[in-house]
Amino acid sequence: MTAQTTPGVLTDDYVLPFSTDKSRALGRLVRLGPLADGILKRHDYPDAVSEVLGQALGLTAMLGSTLKFDGNLILQTQTNGALGFMVSNFEAPGKLRGYASFDEERRAEVDAEQRDYGALIGHGHLALTIDPGGYMDRYQGIVSLDGNDLSDAANMYFRQSEQLPTFVRLAIARHHTGAAGDGDWHWRAGGIMVQYVSPVGGRQEVDEDEGGNANWLLGERDEDWKRVSILAASVEDHELLDPTLSSERLLYRLFHEEGVRATEPLPLEPFCRCSREKVETFISTFQGDDIADMHDNDGKISITCEFCNEVYKFEPVKT
Repeated sequence: MTAQTTPGVLTDDYVLPFSTDKSRALGRLVRLGPLADGILKRHDYPDAVSEVLGQALGLTAMLGSTLKFDGNLILQTQTNGALGFMVSNFEAPGKLRGYASFDEERRAEVDAEQRDYGALIGHGHLALTIDPGGYMDRYQGIVSLDGNDLSDAANMYFRQSEQLPTFVRLAIARHHTGAAGDGDWHWRAGGIMVQYVSPVGGRQEVDEDEGGNANWLLGERDEDWKRVSILAASVEDHELLDPTLSSERLLYRLFHEEGVRATEPLPLEPFCRCSREKVETFISTFQGDDIADMHDNDGKISITCEFCNEVYKFEPVKT
C-alpha cells in the first residue's frame, strides 16, 4: 500500500504525528537540528551529558506534542549518578528547553570506562509532570531509573504507569557540515514513539517473561502490535538523524506494509521564561548578609539562568 503523507515543509525542529492503517498504531517522529544544537552548545556540556540531555529534549517533545490543551510537560530525573539532575520542559504548542546538573569528576570516570548512558544517569527516578495550568490539578507519573537509559525508562513508564503498549527509540549525534577540513560540527537529535491505543479505551493487560520484557495481552490485536513494534525497532540511529532522509520517506521505509499516514507536523522552538526584570525582582527578596554573599569578586551580583545560560549582572545592592 502506498503511504499517505503530507508534503514535507519543515526540515528540522518538529514532531510529525503518524498512524498505521493495518495495525492501527499511533506514533510520533521527532527531528531536532538547530534547536538541539543551540541549547546544547549554549551550555557547553561534556559530550556524554549533552547526548543524554539531547535525548531528553527529543522524548519531551514527542510526549508534549500529545497534549490536548495549552499546558506544560516536564521531564525530570533525580539520581545518584554523575548526571544527578536533569530537566526538560515542553510548553504548548511547541516550545522546548532543558538543562542538566552533573559532577564533572564522576562524569569523567564514566567516560573513561565507556560511553554508558545508564551508568552516567545512575539510580533514582524519572518523573513526568503534566501541568494543565489554571485551576486544574497536575498529574505526575514516576518510574525508577536503575542504571538504564531514557529510552528504556520511557518504555518502562508506559508499561507500569499507563499500561499502554509503547515503543520508544532515541538517538543523538554530532554531524559535520561543510567541506572536509572546514565547516563545523552540529548536534542533531531524533526519536520515534509508537503506541497501540485500544479503540474502546482502557488499559491493557501485560505479562512479563523471565527477562522482565513486556508481553502485551491484546487479544486479537496482539499480532498487530507485535508486527508494528518489530518494524519500529528496526529503525537505525542514523536514519533518525540523517538530514537528507525526510521524515515521510523514513516512515514509508519502516511502515509501508502497514499503510502509514502522517499528519501536519508540529514546529518546535526554544524558549526561556527568564528576563532581567524577573531576576531583579528575585534579588529584591534578599536582604542583609544574604545580599552580601551574592556579590562577585568585582562587587557585582551575577545571576545565571540555568535553562538558557544567560548571565545577568547587577550593581551592588545597598542594604
